[in-house]
Amino acid sequence: MSDRGTEAVQAVVFALGSETFAIPVTMVREILEHRPASRVPEGPAWLLGLLDVRGVAVPMIDLHVRMGFAAVEPTVSTCVLVIEVVQADDRPATLGLVVDRVMDVVSFAMSEIGETPEIGVRWRVDYLTGFVRRDDGFVALLDPARLFASEDLATTPPPLRTAA
Repeated sequence: MSDRGTEAVQAVVFALGSETFAIPVTMVREILEHRPASRVPEGPAWLLGLLDVRGVAVPMIDLHVRMGFAAVEPTVSTCVLVIEVVQADDRPATLGLVVDRVMDVVSFAMSEIGETPEIGVRWRVDYLTGFVRRDDGFVALLDPARLFASEDLATTPPPLRTAA
């Protein structure tokens, strides 16, 4: 049996505005420079469109909007984290998460990861797996599988409109 204090989680740390988040490096396929996506009609506000990643159409997500923040214009440091999540039905889904900037790749000891507080944060805590305290503040550990539940990724077409 392993000791929780000696296990480590390697994560990509990124910024959304003044907030710092991280996701497990094992979920990240690549990091791309920001580029416009091809719009998807009647998609949710957080879906910017589809991004061509090596010939594959990848949904590009405005992580600001999905997390409940106001949308922001891209800057020179804005990038896209191409990640793979496993949906509730065990099917993989590839997504492009638009973030303000990638800051680092770090390892956190499992003993450093604290519980997610129920109050005091500006986003839904069920999207998080914990917090890590660092010298410059806290890093929220994001769980993309929770953030994008399978019903959010469904490709159900909108209902047909009928003439009145």
